Amino acid sequence: MNHTIAESRATRRLRRRTALAPAEPLWKRVPLRDADGRLLADFMMLIPRLSQRPREQVEQTVQRLQQVLERYRHVVVFADLNLKLNVLWVSVRPAPGICLELATAINLLVPEARLVAHRQHP
Repeated sequence: MNHTIAESRATRRLRRRTALAPAEPLWKRVPLRDADGRLLADFMMLIPRLSQRPREQVEQTVQRLQQVLERYRHVVVFADLNLKLNVLWVSVRPAPGICLELATAINLLVPEARLVAHRQHP
């Protein structure tokens, strides 16, 4: 895939997760705190039947997700796309309303994506 913008760590992780390879369970990989020890906020989105689509459509969806994550690279700490479960998990630095704002931005480019749950810490 050709990209004209520099990739953040979050988008590189997302790209690696789209490869068909086993990985450690999410609960072992998701960061709970940032480098300063502050708790992170996170959310999960369901993208129904993504894994059943043709590879080109999956790649287009991944590119759209990468666009949004790159735009929010200042707050995105971790992103994981699980194609087996059709679930996107994103961990962010806490900021008022950031989970809903980012989920909305994702939904604008990936309309079928649905916010399942989010967790904000004080």
